Amino acid sequence: MRSLLVAALAVLLVAPPAHAENADRGLGFDLDRATIPHLVRRLDAGDLTSVDLTRAYLRRIDTVDRRVRSVVAVDRTAVSQAADSDRRRERGHARGPLDGIPVLLKDNIDTRGLASTAGSRALRVPPRDDAELVGRLRAAGAVILGKTNLSEWANFRSTRSTSGWSGTGGQTNNPHVLDRNPCGSSSGSGAAVAASLAQVAVGTETDGSIVCPAGQNGVVGLKPTLGTVSGDGIVPISAQQDTAGPMARHVVDAAILMSVLDRRGGDYALGSDALGSNALGSDALGSDALGSDALGSDALGSNALGSDVSGSDVLRGARVGVWRKAGASADADRVVRDAVDALRRAGATVVDVELPYQDRIDAVEFPALITEFKHDLERYLASRPGAPRTLGELIAFNERDPVELGKFGQELFLAARDAPPLTDPTYREQRHTATTLARRSIDEVLAAHRLDVIMAPTNSPAWKTDYAAGDAYVLGSSTPAAVSGYPNVSVPAGFAGPLPVGVSFMAGHHADAKVLRFAAAFEHVTHARRAPRFLPTLP
Repeated sequence: MRSLLVAALAVLLVAPPAHAENADRGLGFDLDRATIPHLVRRLDAGDLTSVDLTRAYLRRIDTVDRRVRSVVAVDRTAVSQAADSDRRRERGHARGPLDGIPVLLKDNIDTRGLASTAGSRALRVPPRDDAELVGRLRAAGAVILGKTNLSEWANFRSTRSTSGWSGTGGQTNNPHVLDRNPCGSSSGSGAAVAASLAQVAVGTETDGSIVCPAGQNGVVGLKPTLGTVSGDGIVPISAQQDTAGPMARHVVDAAILMSVLDRRGGDYALGSDALGSNALGSDALGSDALGSDALGSDALGSNALGSDVSGSDVLRGARVGVWRKAGASADADRVVRDAVDALRRAGATVVDVELPYQDRIDAVEFPALITEFKHDLERYLASRPGAPRTLGELIAFNERDPVELGKFGQELFLAARDAPPLTDPTYREQRHTATTLARRSIDEVLAAHRLDVIMAPTNSPAWKTDYAAGDAYVLGSSTPAAVSGYPNVSVPAGFAGPLPVGVSFMAGHHADAKVLRFAAAFEHVTHARRAPRFLPTLP
C-alpha cells in the first residue's frame, strides 16, 4: 500500500556518523546509513549494481560476523540472484523497491536449498519448498542472502535457555558489546541487521521475539497483526500468536519489506489499492518511480510528500499513551522520559496509562502455548524430510545428541509432550481468556483516553550472556500486542552507555501502518540509533 511507503519514505533521517567498521570502502558509501530508497536511486542511476551490493554484504559476513556469529548459512546463489536483478533493471523491468536488495531470513523459515533448522540438529535435512513469505520475497526480486541464527526452537525448549544459542549455530553476540546478549528468539536477525550484514532481515515472534532483539541490538522490528504475514513453512510455537515480521536499521526499510511480506498484497486500511501487487511491480515502484528524480533529497522531505507525513507533523496533535513500566530499570526509565520529552516537543499530547489485566493474561498465556506447541509442531514436522515426526521422537533425539542438551535442558518439550489436546475445555478457556483480555487491555485504554497509539519501553539494557543463569530479563512490554495479535513496532530510543534501549508503539487490530508512521516520526525527531562499536565488554 502506497500510504505505508509514503509515510515511511517521508521521514528518512540523516543518521549520525557510523562507526568505521560499518563502512564499505569498495562501495564508496556507508552501508549502515544507507536506506533502500538511497540504494535504489544508486541502482537506477548506474552508480551501483546489486552484484556489488551483495558482494559487499558477503564480505562483511565473512569478516565482521566472525565476532557476532549471527549468520549460520549463506545462499551460494546470492550473487547469481543479484545478477538476475541487475539484468532486469537494465531492461527497465525492476520488480519494485526490494528488487536486488539482500535479505537475511531467520533459520526457522523454510528456504529451498538451505537447512532451515530452527537451531536444532534434528532438522538438518533441508525442506523441499520455500515458505510462502520466501516466495513473495523472490517474486519481488529480493536477494536471499542466507539464514540467521536464533534461540533454538524459538526459545521454547527450556525454562533456563539462553537467547541467541542454538545447537546448529552456537551463540550469537550483541554487536554493540560482544559479551552481552542479543535477546531472542530472532537473535541473529537483529544482530545481523545492526552489524550491517544485510540491508534487512525477517524475524518471527510469538511474544517478544522480534521486538526484544530489535530493542537490544538497536534496530527497528515490527511484529505485525496476526495473519498479515503467512505462517506457511515456518517452524511454529502457536498459530494463535506466531508471526513473521521485518527487521531493519531504518523504519522506511521495515515498511518496504513489510509491504512485500503482507500476504494480502498490502491491503491496509489506509488504501486497498496502495501497495497491492501492481503497486509493487515495475510500473508503480520500478526504476522510474524510485529513480533519482523521484527520490532526491527534496522528494524525501516533508515538502514533497505533504506536511502531514513529516516527523513533527505526524506527532503534532497526536495523543500517545505511555505505559512506563517504571521502576524495573533506571536506564529504561530515563530513556522513556527522554522519549516523552521528544514527543511533547514535536507537539504530541502524552498521557500516562496502565494496561489492565496483565496478571490474568500471564497466568493463562503459557499453559495455552504449551498445548498449542505440541499440536502445531507435530503438524509442521510431518512436512519435513528426515525429521522426527513427534515431540516424543524429538525429545529422544535430544537425549542421544552430544550437543543439544549441553547448555540447558528441554523442560518445555517434556511439558508439551504431556499437554492436553486442543479440544480440552480448560485449554480452550485459557486461550479465550488470554486473547480476549489482551485485546481489551489495548482497546479499552485506546478508547478511554482517545489515543492514537501506546508507547512503552521495549527492553532494559542487554544482560551478560551466562549459561548457568540463563536469560536475565528485567522488563518487556510485548505481551499485550503478542497475545492479542495486534501490531507492535520497536524503534531505537536511547542508550545505557553503549547498550541500546528501544521503545515500542502498539495499537489496535490492523493498525500496522499507523504504528509504523509513529515509529518513523519518532525516528525522525530523535535520531537515536547508533552503529555498533563491537566492544568486547563494557568499559
